[in-house]
Amino acid sequence: MKKNIIIAILAGLTLTGCDKDYLDVNPSEFITPEQASEVAEYDPSIYNGFLNGVYSTMYTPEVGGTTGDDDFGQKGIDIYTDMLTGDMALSRSSYGWYRTLTQLTETVDFTRNSNYVPWRYYYRIVFGANTVIKAQGGNDVQPETEDAQHVLGQAKALRAYGHFYLQQLFAKEYIANEKSVPIKLSVDDNSLPKSTSQEVMAQVIKDLEEAIVLLDGFDRPNKTPINQDVAKALAAYAYAYVGDATSLAKARDYAKDVADNSGATILTSSEAVGGMNNVSSNSWLWGVDLTTDMGFDLVSFFGQIDYYTYSYQWAGDRKAIDAGLYAQIKANDIRKTQFNGTVASTSSLYLIPFQKFYDPAREVGGQRNISTDICHLRVEEMYLLYAECAAKTGQETEAKTYLKMLLSNRFANPADYAYVDALAATALQNEIYLQTRIELWGEGKTYLALKRNKKSVTRGANHLSHVGTTMQYNDPRFTFSIPQAEVINNPNL
Repeated sequence: MKKNIIIAILAGLTLTGCDKDYLDVNPSEFITPEQASEVAEYDPSIYNGFLNGVYSTMYTPEVGGTTGDDDFGQKGIDIYTDMLTGDMALSRSSYGWYRTLTQLTETVDFTRNSNYVPWRYYYRIVFGANTVIKAQGGNDVQPETEDAQHVLGQAKALRAYGHFYLQQLFAKEYIANEKSVPIKLSVDDNSLPKSTSQEVMAQVIKDLEEAIVLLDGFDRPNKTPINQDVAKALAAYAYAYVGDATSLAKARDYAKDVADNSGATILTSSEAVGGMNNVSSNSWLWGVDLTTDMGFDLVSFFGQIDYYTYSYQWAGDRKAIDAGLYAQIKANDIRKTQFNGTVASTSSLYLIPFQKFYDPAREVGGQRNISTDICHLRVEEMYLLYAECAAKTGQETEAKTYLKMLLSNRFANPADYAYVDALAATALQNEIYLQTRIELWGEGKTYLALKRNKKSVTRGANHLSHVGTTMQYNDPRFTFSIPQAEVINNPNL
């Protein structure tokens, strides 16, 4: 009887929605490590159920502590960052979502929700991961069983993921001794001072390296949990961000490992315009199978981005590819058609992603209950990241080879991408960066690429704000402010 009661409590706690009163303290809907340990005495697999609860926060509406229709986990923040870089243009605003963000006035005002949402979301992931780690015995525990190793590996990777994105969003750039965000390694860590960027990234890398070892042999039931390939991909991103010669070599090697050995394959040309809506895609390394019984609707990624969903995109808040970036896509590149579908007959619809993100039924404004899946990571990212890091570490032939492996699935005629062979040095690196922006538009990775490559961006003609303005990667307006709630409640910042 006691076992049944405990499991019932655990299930209820892990599935409870967000507490909207949460500021920077522990979310009350998470169970305590002591409760998790007690339940695990009866059923060790219960840790997997708790991890599922942590993963679900990645796509739950209002997980960032607001009631905003832009608050729905990682994909919501992906839209934030793509809009900040300017690669995603707000070309028409009927309902106001993202308007002030694209005006670049929100991130510099610590009272605005666009700062609070990612802060709360990522520390919420960190807290959930720390709960699992403590329940298993703490940061230095050596799990005895394979199942326990896989649970701890996922938790450490999730903690690294949270801290990595906090560093990306709340630090202008990687300056080793400059303070950025607090590192939280325990559920009891509250009101901590900021650590340096070097300290944050050292912890991110430590957690990921340990996760990679712990996740060896993990055969996940679906693509929602982090497996070893995902942990390696996250490590590749982390090392690439640090950016010194040693780190770039490690990023290069991890990215190549995942590209070569994960079993995932690059989207074909037809798949590239297939809607990016199905987790069964062999390109996807990490994603979520959304079903109608989960109850997702307008407050979701497809609810903001898809013309064929009952959405803001359909109703009048147009999110489009930057006109300048679109102009750089070659005429015979299949990705050019991602943004110029057959119904794009008026300028107000021009350049929205008709052929990249859409409900398969393709009924304009038709999908009301979301069943289109979401992607957190796909293998093309590793081909591009490998090419980038190989080029930066003097392996230009290899960089060109992997770049052309991607482009061979975007052009029908090899002559259209033969120009890559003549590129070298800065020109090659610039081309890889451009192809990263084109390939991963709308997926939240342009912001990471902008910062690690230290680039500038010029807004095209289809933006509502700052048209023609050139901004640097470390512009303060591209960096989120630590939110007012944390400033008020944490005297040690």
